[in-house]
Amino acid sequence: MKTRLFGAVAALALLAACSNTDQNAATGAGGAGTVRPGTQEDLVANVGDRVFFDFDSSVIRADQRPVLQRQAQWMGTHSSVRVQVEGHADERGTREYNLALGQRRANAARDALVAGGVNGARITTISYGKDRPAGLGSDEASWAQNRRAVTVVQ
Repeated sequence: MKTRLFGAVAALALLAACSNTDQNAATGAGGAGTVRPGTQEDLVANVGDRVFFDFDSSVIRADQRPVLQRQAQWMGTHSSVRVQVEGHADERGTREYNLALGQRRANAARDALVAGGVNGARITTISYGKDRPAGLGSDEASWAQNRRAVTVVQ
């Protein structure tokens, strides 16, 4: 019984040691795993790189505006960064319709960044329509992931 208990405690200690090492690497302790300021990784980790839209809409939702406000502030801090805003749509609708919808979504996100003080010359837009889905299912959860605009550092 004591041997099993000792084995279990040793296993837990080993797992805790591995967990701490992984955490140190992720937070940049020892120089490994650090995120360089002004990179895509920095944007994703500290701000968020995407906003989501309602079905068949290119209107920025109220709950998504703070993401774009944070992106604009981040771009103000990193004044040399240029971005491309990618517009996406779910699989419903024709290819042509979804390309146009994705472009409207990218433009709406771009306009919000410009309204937040970013020079429009630093932002390009592109639409992928339904060609680059984030969610691969044919259900509402997947479609909701695909109705998005993604800001990508160039």
